[in-house]
Amino acid sequence: MSSRERVLGRVRRALADVPGDARPYEEAVTRDYLREHRQRSVPQTVDLLAENLADYRAIVHRCADGQLPELLARLLAAHGSRSVAVPPGLPPGWLEAVDATRVQDRAASTPPELDRADSVVTGCAVAVAETGTIVLDGSPDQGRRRITLVPDHHICVVRVPDQVVASVPQALERLDPARPLTWISGPSATSDIELDRVEGVHGPRTLEVVLLSGS
Repeated sequence: MSSRERVLGRVRRALADVPGDARPYEEAVTRDYLREHRQRSVPQTVDLLAENLADYRAIVHRCADGQLPELLARLLAAHGSRSVAVPPGLPPGWLEAVDATRVQDRAASTPPELDRADSVVTGCAVAVAETGTIVLDGSPDQGRRRITLVPDHHICVVRVPDQVVASVPQALERLDPARPLTWISGPSATSDIELDRVEGVHGPRTLEVVLLSGS
């Protein structure tokens, strides 16, 4: 008997006394947990996001819509970026002031090609204030997951307040579970048994988040 057959056999035995008309798991499990931990105004929720992002060592910037191209140009220049990875659906005006070479997100791109990109600029799907988390879902303004994992510097633009929610349950309601979701809480980091923190091991060493308001 194979391992697969043994596992499936155990599953069948565990379900032997479950009636065929039992409610699906999604319906049977109560979901009466708190949707958020306190009531906040929209500005308070955005402030909490900024605070928790910074607590995770992300660098947070705020700007109005018309200031974004200049800000992105300044951030990329400060990082010394000569090339920047670009998702296919990134609004073209965002990088109009940037001199760096664009590295287009292509299916044929190899890891060494992406590794030579100094930075990547993306949008996001949603941002969670209580956890300081940015979620990407592979939409056109975010591109393939790998372009946000290989370059060492990621600038992520969050439209506020439209893309900001208070809690993870609220974020899940906005996300499609069939899409490739990437949850980012600060720059990539890990610690060894001595608790020595090392950044950039499995993702960007530097995360900059721009909170973009509409005016």
